Amino acid sequence: MPSEPHPAMVDRTVTADRLPLRRRLLPVIALLLLAPWAAECSWGGFAIDDFLPVLIILGPMYGGAAILIRETARHLGASWPTIVLLAAAFGVLQAGLVDQSLFNPGFLNDTQYADTRAAAEATLVPGLAFSLRQAFDYVGNHIVLTICAPIVLIESFLGADRRLRPWLGRPGLVVVGVIYLLGSLLIFSDSSGRKDFLASPLQLAFAAVLVLALIAVALLPRWRHPRPRLAQTTGTATRRSRVPHPLWVVVVVVLARLGTDLTPGWPGMAIALALAAAVGGLIAYWSSRNGWEQRHLLAAGTASLVSAAAFAYLVPPYSPASPAAVLAGDIAVTIITVALVGGAWWRLRRASPSVHVGAS
Repeated sequence: MPSEPHPAMVDRTVTADRLPLRRRLLPVIALLLLAPWAAECSWGGFAIDDFLPVLIILGPMYGGAAILIRETARHLGASWPTIVLLAAAFGVLQAGLVDQSLFNPGFLNDTQYADTRAAAEATLVPGLAFSLRQAFDYVGNHIVLTICAPIVLIESFLGADRRLRPWLGRPGLVVVGVIYLLGSLLIFSDSSGRKDFLASPLQLAFAAVLVLALIAVALLPRWRHPRPRLAQTTGTATRRSRVPHPLWVVVVVVLARLGTDLTPGWPGMAIALALAAAVGGLIAYWSSRNGWEQRHLLAAGTASLVSAAAFAYLVPPYSPASPAAVLAGDIAVTIITVALVGGAWWRLRRASPSVHVGAS
């Protein structure tokens, strides 16, 4: 007599096909639009009149990648290390193979950030001719702003029963995959995307191998968990007390982000890499405890978004714009960020039983 499937396997096989189409598509569309906005507008990269073109042009690529990464992890029953590693793979793919900004020393020459070239060239990697500082910034921003922050925000608006489940079935994933490929091809072929630059075969091979390696590590079975663990209501007071308040998670992430720009050159890169590793390890340690909940994950995932929005007033957009348009864009960034993060916190406060969302 065949044995019944384990409850964890039943949970893992529950897909979005059991939900109405409208309920499945709403978070998908929200993530499709939020990813490009968070990546390029949330830190002051564009004036307000450029917000809509950014969503239209970059939405298929950035938003498509965020959806594919999120759906891959949720279909596999994988936890956040898979999402972070796939986000890193996307960052290398985007900067190394699509727009190739990672290898193009003049990529920012036609922007108001042309004066950053000298600082970037202070950390050139011998033999591959790319700036480790720019690689850290480009890939790091794609991890925290393009992928992780939008995903955790959208999932926090959902109920606990839908938060870790897939939104799309195979046909939907195929459609999103085509949208992503077309969006990437548009940037690669457009003169303002790749800027008529082509990296060397060695550089392209290095980026491709790194992307494949990150994907392979991301798909390891060790990152998968059979089902979300409901936090127990009794007997866990001691363990719960060891998990810090979510605001402390925000403080740690923001301080680490500020510390990555303390000093230029190789000493600065050593500090930046050490801080990133320390914060990642600390969050992984905290998240392994029963008191770690979605609100902690929201704090960790949106801290960089909040700090980016706060500093938007101090940085210029890529292209010159009128002071009124720049200020309006910065104010809009503040309003949108506060509405999104505040709304997610409010939604979680009204949520029913907490679900353990450990990173490892």
